Amino acid sequence: MIKLFRKSLSSAGRSPELSYCGTIYVLLAKLLIFLDISIKMIYMAIDERWYAIGNGSRLINLEGIEFREYQFNIIRSILENGNTLVVLPTGLGKTFIATALMADSIARGKKALLLAPTKPLAEQHHKTMMSALNIGEENMLLLIGSINKKERVERENKANVIIATPQTITNDIKNGLTSMRDFGVVIFDECHRAVGKYAYTYLANECVALGICIVGLTASPGGKMDKIKKLVGTLNIRQIEARGSSSADVAKYVKGRDIYTINVELTDRIREISRALRPIIEDSLSALNRIGVFHFKHFDTIPKGRLIQLGDHIQKIKTERYRFAAAFNYVRLLNMTHAYDLLNTEGIYPFLNYIDGLYKRENKSKALENLLKNQNLVAAKKMAEDALKNGEEHPKVMAVLDIIRRYNDCGIIVFAQYRSTIKMLVEYLNNNDFPAMPFVGKKDGVTQEKQKETIERFREKKFRVLVASSIGEEGLDIPNVDLVIFYEPIPNEIRNIQRRGRTGRFRTGDVYILVANNTKDQIYLYISRQREVKMLSIIDTINNSLRKERVIAGDKQRRL
Repeated sequence: MIKLFRKSLSSAGRSPELSYCGTIYVLLAKLLIFLDISIKMIYMAIDERWYAIGNGSRLINLEGIEFREYQFNIIRSILENGNTLVVLPTGLGKTFIATALMADSIARGKKALLLAPTKPLAEQHHKTMMSALNIGEENMLLLIGSINKKERVERENKANVIIATPQTITNDIKNGLTSMRDFGVVIFDECHRAVGKYAYTYLANECVALGICIVGLTASPGGKMDKIKKLVGTLNIRQIEARGSSSADVAKYVKGRDIYTINVELTDRIREISRALRPIIEDSLSALNRIGVFHFKHFDTIPKGRLIQLGDHIQKIKTERYRFAAAFNYVRLLNMTHAYDLLNTEGIYPFLNYIDGLYKRENKSKALENLLKNQNLVAAKKMAEDALKNGEEHPKVMAVLDIIRRYNDCGIIVFAQYRSTIKMLVEYLNNNDFPAMPFVGKKDGVTQEKQKETIERFREKKFRVLVASSIGEEGLDIPNVDLVIFYEPIPNEIRNIQRRGRTGRFRTGDVYILVANNTKDQIYLYISRQREVKMLSIIDTINNSLRKERVIAGDKQRRL
């Protein structure tokens, strides 16, 4: 429209006779042009408070970047105190903090390295940094293993900024193709992965040995003291800069997120199928208790981790007959508790899909063959098949449809744990005129190119609902949405925070968590809430210890 008015203004200016209406037209056009220029000036303006970061600020494209005090304070704190763990909710600008720190490193004559755990996330960061840093395309390298060795080494040595997957650069260092000696800062994105033998750990050790500043970025470092302490130790962290959505200097930038818990009652058919499965599970558990290898009275209170540990314990039993009896009942207990939970928390189709998978296994153990002949399981399978033929499913499916009907023309993500659940939901959504697509990982045979294509179609609003596995929780540039649905609660604070972070970033968003009453859903919902509260308390405790260590170290330095 502005261009049209400019063209008209030019024509009017050349006209020898200008009517009264023409004059008004010209004035209106001039006003619109003025407003257009003014809006652009406001948008392109640079808040000069950012320059207090230091010389590195001149290398950042600060046009239109809102000044946020918490980001500024975190950046200054890292520059003053060194190795830092930054804990910020998704969507609150961890990437800008990384940009500022890399710019500072370059300004000091050093290189900068940004590590991302997946290729798509590395590519996303590279795209962001190309526009965020004013250093020239030739000085920035995306290192994800797709460049041949000779060219890669040349470009690694030239580039001031390298954005890489950890395994790629680890291999080059181990093979003597490159070194980290010239780096001033290394950013570990999604740093909660820096545990065990993951490549992040090797690179962190290299940084510590060379005295390179380490910055870890995460929305959640975990909810256990030991895990966070290991992370702090691995990255040689000196301080933690943690903010929550309700922190005083953050709250005004959070657009808001309403969280609703929807409780559903199991159908009579699901209860009937469950009753057929219970005797198999209870008999197996009783047998394991009699043998003395397990000590749980009620199967629905057994943590999954304890079941896995039991399998490892049974494998170590030396007496063959004793081991066989334990393994026989363990196979029945493990498979039937999982099937039972699928039925009660996921649906009839996921349950039946799992049972069919057991029947289709080529190499079945004697315990499994015996289980599949059990009349209770045969009856449960028959009831499930009949239910599906009659169009019956878990009440959560109807709840998903009811929720989505309330949200017109907005982007929606439904998170689900299992492939079979995702397949079921996509089918139901499409059959009810809610265009949906699955979003799953490489384990399901989906390439990263296919994932990108799905995300692009979602961004272009070619379908409304993305039904995602855990692959949608982190790492990929998934657009912000107005609604996130948890098909089931998950007892993992990191994944909970990441799922919720997919909405409420730029505008108010809603989160719904579906809970089947009298199932493990209720236990997992309670656990997830407790772990998040505990996480913040643990971070505060560890940070206080780190402060004391810095004070003691400072006192020693002054005495020297």
